Order: sequence, then structure tokens, then C-alpha cells
Amino acid sequence: MLTNAAKYAIRAVLYLTEKVETKEKLSGKDISKNLDIPDAFIAKLLQKLAKAKIVSSSKGPKGGFYMNDKNLSKHITDVIFAIDNKDIFEGCFMGLPVCSDENPCPIHHIVAPFKEQLEDKFKKLTILDFAKEIRANGTHLTLKDINMDIL
Repeated sequence: MLTNAAKYAIRAVLYLTEKVETKEKLSGKDISKNLDIPDAFIAKLLQKLAKAKIVSSSKGPKGGFYMNDKNLSKHITDVIFAIDNKDIFEGCFMGLPVCSDENPCPIHHIVAPFKEQLEDKFKKLTILDFAKEIRANGTHLTLKDINMDIL
């Protein structure tokens, strides 16, 4: 349902959110390296996110990307919609050109409620709220955070 670009953008935003307390500004290369996202790809995503005012940036030797209070109050859907089409939650899960309650695909009745719940949660959840949930649940933005010996 979400494109790789939207997934990478969410991960980058959440990674920047982890750096808020230290007021650290990160380059696209730093983010790329730490999240294992291709450098050129993350650079384009970060530019889109900055243009949409979802992340902040500053130029110069001490510049980089960072999050401020306004950025943190944005919603996860803002991140997704800055990167992907706004109809991402309306498209057919199976990729059919027409899928609705009146003309359902084979799995429409299973997926439609899930997509509605997901969109609703993402509309309500701010970036800061989402980051707090990640910390509380012990989830990871990258495999570099995981002790591979336990797998």
C-alpha cells in the first residue's frame, strides 16, 4: 500500500525526531548511512519533506536536516501525502483500476476496513506521538539497532 519512498520518508522523519533532544542537524548522507537508504533517493525525499515543511533544514557547515516543534506537530499522513498521492488509501490493494464497495476486487471486503483504520490512525497521530510509541514499544527504524545474535 505505501510506496518505498513513503516508507523511507517516514523512517527518515522518525530518525530526525530521535535527534530533537540533542538539537543535532544531519546531512542526507548521515541519514542514508544510518537507515540504509540510497543516498540519492533520501536526498530527494528530504527536499520534498523540507518543501512541505515537515522537516526543517539549514545550509552551511553546521547545517543539515532537523525537526522543530512545528514539524513534530505534523501528522504521519502529512509525511505520506508529501511523497505519495493523496489517494494512497483509496487505491485498490490488488492494483485494479476500479475497486469500490459497488465494484469490489476479490479482497476488497477484507482490506477496506483495515485501510480506513490505518488512515484514521495516521491522521490522528502526530510525528511526535508516533516517535513516542516507537520508543515505548521498543521497535526499530533499522536493523543496525538489532542484536543479530538473537535472530
